[in-house]
Amino acid sequence: MQREEKHFEMTLDAVLQRLNDLKLAVLAMIQKLEMEFETINWPTFLDNFAIISSHLTGLTKILAKEQCPPLRNRTVLPLLVSMDRDETLIGITEGRVPVFSHDIVPDYLRTRPDPLTEQKMQANEQKAANLTNDAAMKQVTQYNKVVSHVLDMVSKAREEWEIESSSRTGIQQTSSMADTQLLVAAVGMGKGMKMTSYGPGPNMMVPPSIRASSPMGGPAMSPGNVQQQLGKAPSAVKTNIKAANQVHPFSR
Repeated sequence: MQREEKHFEMTLDAVLQRLNDLKLAVLAMIQKLEMEFETINWPTFLDNFAIISSHLTGLTKILAKEQCPPLRNRTVLPLLVSMDRDETLIGITEGRVPVFSHDIVPDYLRTRPDPLTEQKMQANEQKAANLTNDAAMKQVTQYNKVVSHVLDMVSKAREEWEIESSSRTGIQQTSSMADTQLLVAAVGMGKGMKMTSYGPGPNMMVPPSIRASSPMGGPAMSPGNVQQQLGKAPSAVKTNIKAANQVHPFSR
């Protein structure tokens, strides 16, 4: 009896140690997701997930050992159920469970699944028990066909991707240095762009209002006629000076 109790205590210590390691790994993962969500990459996430998986595997191995006494044979009973705040319980649970009341005991000391879950499990077990061997083999065969088909699709896509990757000699060129130089020369120095003359002459720019009709409402005027009309128009500066001299003659 003492030997069994000793094995039980050793098993509990190992389980508690592995659970603490698992808790620290989960906390580290949550902290990285909350604090480093902008910089975390996929390999780092996989490394943290692998640590959690290794702790779970170690915990499973401890519970599966032959030296480990089956915990399902043990009965856990609450020694004290109270509605008052328990500081010791708060310290043990790191503030998650302030009181050990009647509402919490069924959830924390539950040795059987939730009633709804248990009903679903029983229904599935009964359905599996009533299933004949031929029907089960047909379902397994159909499932294997579906899995094989999906595997073939994935393998084919992988082969095509590997062939395409191996056929590439290098990074595909998406720009042309010659075109870039031509664009820079055109923007910076105007190279290759047509120059338009805006000086007086046959190609002189004529406003649309003048080009559409003559000042007297006559037919449209050509650029040459517009230039002649502008040449015949008296200078406004000379006219104003002459008028001023007539109004205010200089005294001599």
